[in-house]
Amino acid sequence: MKFIVSTVLTGVLAFIVGLYFPWWGIAVSSLLVAVLVHQKSWRAFLAGFLGLLLCWGGLAYWIDMKNNGILSSKIAQVLPLGGNSFLLILVTGVVGGLVAGFAALTGSYIRSSK
Repeated sequence: MKFIVSTVLTGVLAFIVGLYFPWWGIAVSSLLVAVLVHQKSWRAFLAGFLGLLLCWGGLAYWIDMKNNGILSSKIAQVLPLGGNSFLLILVTGVVGGLVAGFAALTGSYIRSSK
């Protein structure tokens, strides 16, 4: 139950923080969730990773659908993705997930050191 709560809370808090702060605010929010919701370190990493993967991946997909994939296909042509906008959305989610996952891992280690 803690895992689901932590994953959802990480995604929702990252969405709210992303509205007002720079992109690295997601790391701070993920760290705070991991400090407040005590879990083992690998579960904290996975909760942070999945929360942000779903949040940023979902947002990137929603933006892609709103503009019929025009922008994402052009950006995917610039990057070595072969013009595949789905891969760009996946890479976006994975990058956000890694940032949040490592921040949550740090928060878990901070909590366990007390």
